[in-house]
Amino acid sequence: MKSAKTPQEVHAVLAAAFNTKDVNVVMNVYDANGIIFPEPGKEVSGRDQFEEAVKSICAVPGVMEIKTVYCLQSGDVAVGRSEWSITDNGKTQIAAKGIELMKQQSDGNWKIVIDHAFGAEANLVA
Repeated sequence: MKSAKTPQEVHAVLAAAFNTKDVNVVMNVYDANGIIFPEPGKEVSGRDQFEEAVKSICAVPGVMEIKTVYCLQSGDVAVGRSEWSITDNGKTQIAAKGIELMKQQSDGNWKIVIDHAFGAEANLVA
């Protein structure tokens, strides 16, 4: 599986990873010391809980697509805004607008540290 060499590649790498439905492949796109919001209002941290959240997302049938709305980088950190969906046989299973904080790792690859999958939804109250 390809690693993101730039923050602009992270969304494409994440979608490809989710489409393998392999939790280990998906986990490689994340810094498991970070946090993920797998659903509105639910913050998950810690490797075990993080992995459980990824498993539940991988269990959704269909193909994930992620459109990068923007990606802003300063040094070894970047913030991205995405629009993503999982579609199965033409039916949208889930769709949202997210915000992701990414960090360049010591090996040069970029990983997601904070994934707020619903963070850019208009009606979200933080």
